[in-house]
Order: sequence, then structure tokens, then C-alpha cells
Amino acid sequence: MSRVSLAFLSKKGEMMNLIENGKFGMGTEPFGADIPIAAQESFVNGLYASMDEATARGLDRLRREDGITPTCQLGCYHCCRYHILMNIAEAHTLAQYVKRELSADQINDLRMRTQQWHEWDNSRPGRYPSANVDEGTDLSDYEHCCPLLVDDACSAYPVRPVVCRTHFVSSHPLNCCAANDPESTEDAPVVLTSIVTAANPFSVVIRDHIEKAGLDFSRSIMLLPHWLATEMGWDFAV
Repeated sequence: MSRVSLAFLSKKGEMMNLIENGKFGMGTEPFGADIPIAAQESFVNGLYASMDEATARGLDRLRREDGITPTCQLGCYHCCRYHILMNIAEAHTLAQYVKRELSADQINDLRMRTQQWHEWDNSRPGRYPSANVDEGTDLSDYEHCCPLLVDDACSAYPVRPVVCRTHFVSSHPLNCCAANDPESTEDAPVVLTSIVTAANPFSVVIRDHIEKAGLDFSRSIMLLPHWLATEMGWDFAV
């Protein structure tokens, strides 16, 4: 078995231990608007609100002092093709939102998109287990966008993770394609790093919160589609 395969299996075991031993769920809650908002979810949402306020102040300062405004807008989703990382607290909050706010049909569609993302991810060279890809599956035209993307917009926007909340660019949106396409001739996007910096204190609070629960923060980080499948209890989860 390759080193990549062994690392994948090790990561899978670590994530299962985190869920079982930590104060986080894994697809055991019911679905529907009556799902109560637990303290864990309230904490993350409150932190998101404070982070959004800091981000808004930072963007306003850039506009007033430097004449810089982000070119990001509704309908621009090139960054949704990035590898979006999130931690266990964010993942649980996202899953609870999905279970509470999305209809059964929407969740079923989300499940299919997430499974398709996993099939694409597992089909890449060196990935494990490639056997998860059904024979005859054609992924040649698959754009591997975030499964939450629906009609060019995030279907779980209120609970999008930190990496999404703080990503703003001042360059043309098409430049964001350069980060995903090795053959692109476009310049790399100009990221507004001051916004990421302004949000850093809130990221530290999330890290401390997770570690106070007895978990290793760095080990609690996975790609969004992996965490989504795990928290929703879908059978193709890593």
C-alpha cells in the first residue's frame, strides 16, 4: 500500500476518534426546523457574526483609505473550486444548518453532489480508495466545485467556513481560475490579506475552543466535502 493510502487511512482513524471522543455529533440528529440550536452551534455562529463585523470594518477601511474594493460578487464562484478546509466545530455547525434549513429534496441533491466530489477526489492519481469510483463513471467534465454551490451561489451561506468568509480579491474574478487551472495564463488573484489578518483573532478563539474540548485542533481539519459527508452520516464518508 502506498504512503498516500496509509496517510489517508490514518487520517480517517483520527477523525473518527475525534468525533467519538469529542463533544461533536456525527449524523445522529433528526432533520427539520425543530432541531434545537445547541451551545456548540451558538458559539460558532456568534463567532461568525463577530468575524463578519471585523471583516466589514476592514473592507470599509480599505475603501476609504486606499480606494480598494473587492471584486467578489454574487455569481462569481471560482473560489468555490478551491480546496476548502474547515475544522470540526465549523463542520458540525454546517451540518446542523443543512439538516434544519434544507428540504429533503435539497439534502438528497446535496448528497449526490458530495458523492460526486468524493468520486472525483478518489479518482485522482495516488488517491485512496480508487475502488469507490463506480465503473463507467465519467468525470472528465466534472468541475469539482464545492457541493454546497447551487445556481452559482452558496446554499449554506450563513454558515460558510472561515476560509470562505475572509477570502476577498481586488483582481478580476477570472484571475481566480489561475489557482485551480495549472494551464491558465491568467495572473494569480490579488488577495486582500489584511482581511484575513483582521479575522485571525477569531480563528484563534475557535482553535482554543476546540482544544479546550480535549481535541487536537490541527487534526480536526479536513476538506469541507469530507467533513460534510461525515457529519451527515453518509456512507461514502472518509
